[in-house]
Amino acid sequence: MQLKILLKRTLLLAVILSGLTLFIALLLYFIPKNSIQGSSAVLVENAAAQSNQEQVSQEGVSIGLPVRLKIPVISVDSAVIPVGLTPDGAMDVPKDPAEVAWYSLGPRPGESGSAVIAGHYDWIKNILAVFDNLHKLSKGDKISVEDENGVATTFVVREIRIYGKDEDASNVFGSDDDKAHLNLITCTGVWNKAKKIYSNRLIVFTDRK
Repeated sequence: MQLKILLKRTLLLAVILSGLTLFIALLLYFIPKNSIQGSSAVLVENAAAQSNQEQVSQEGVSIGLPVRLKIPVISVDSAVIPVGLTPDGAMDVPKDPAEVAWYSLGPRPGESGSAVIAGHYDWIKNILAVFDNLHKLSKGDKISVEDENGVATTFVVREIRIYGKDEDASNVFGSDDDKAHLNLITCTGVWNKAKKIYSNRLIVFTDRK
């Protein structure tokens, strides 16, 4: 299985806030990537470009690139791979089911806005995927993202939601409260053999501690 985040079409929604361009109002759902059972993808309906300004946290401290995601309560300790857009609008997560992908065209974890990390779900070639137990998280659980400078930023789970493939999920990639959020995405629900898709997607919303 390989999870892909596909950008079906790009719609720039510029919001000027101290010279920072934010991207909001993104819609996503799962579509098939290939014929391998267990494959899935996330479709993002709208997106915008990453700001060229220096990446800083709410406290004004420079934020490095995320390199590791840790979720102790479900024994996740995974390398973070930054991913962007391919010419056909696809953003692949790592082939390794133990790794996760950070959407590098959005905020870095710890910056104002909603950073997004996606991971594989289900067993892949007899290997348990990194987000297979994501549904076991509860409100108040802690998530840590370590950056390239060795600085760890802690997030606390606020809400866990399951979205149908056609349900509006614009709040996953966008926020307007000027706070730092980290949202985790994976597949869930029933596997459709014919369409080779999962029926739903699971989103874990977290806020910086």
